[in-house]
Amino acid sequence: MSSNAPVPVPRTAVPFGIVDPVEQARAELKAAMAAIEIKANVPRRVSKAVDTTVTQARKFSQQNPAISAAAVVAGAAAVGLIVWSLVRAYTR
Repeated sequence: MSSNAPVPVPRTAVPFGIVDPVEQARAELKAAMAAIEIKANVPRRVSKAVDTTVTQARKFSQQNPAISAAAVVAGAAAVGLIVWSLVRAYTR
């Protein structure tokens, strides 16, 4: 069963079948601008990476609550040790 429905084109791609050179140039410019926007939008990329990391951490903590609690305690101890050593070095 064949369907003649149009295939969706990603924002960063130029659709096939454009014969007008002006329309082709516009489509290429639009695709290039979309690609630049995706690459240059650092806050959005960081937000996606943080969301992915938080999701993975939550999943890990649900599967291994004892290990995740130990990791939190170890991290807090490490931060405390670093702060203590910086304050001690500053006061000497």
